[in-house]
Amino acid sequence: MRHARHRVTGRAGASGFTLLEMLVVIILISIAATVVAISVTRGLTSARIRSASADLAAALRYTRAQAIVHGKQETLSVDVAQHTYQAPGRPMVQLPGGMALALTSAVEDRVNAHTGNIRFFPDGSSTGGRITLSHGQREWHINVAWLTGSVAVVETRAGG
Repeated sequence: MRHARHRVTGRAGASGFTLLEMLVVIILISIAATVVAISVTRGLTSARIRSASADLAAALRYTRAQAIVHGKQETLSVDVAQHTYQAPGRPMVQLPGGMALALTSAVEDRVNAHTGNIRFFPDGSSTGGRITLSHGQREWHINVAWLTGSVAVVETRAGG
């Protein structure tokens, strides 16, 4: 009986990737995943801050509406040291971390060095003011017109 011998030689007919090729692909995938993660994180932070400025503007509009509906002066309080604000009859709101808060208001509406108010009157007018939220190079100015009490949000670059 004869035994057939099969002999495998070299790489002829072998297919696949080398270890080096696999490592290069893994490194490229890691870099791409890192870039995507960073951009998603920045996008989420920006959306969170934009939402906070919209919520603050809504609280100011709510305060104005309460003054008109109840026929009496209503006040939104801002604490720049604690990064909080409070509309009448509502719970105190804490701004997201990493966000700076500044208030420009009438002198008589300053409670102390870090707390102030924006008041609204029954006719819809207000004491006016500006609340600035900032994060990194971006700023959101919530402007309150004294004559009409209207509230507007303006987004800018810091220093511009």
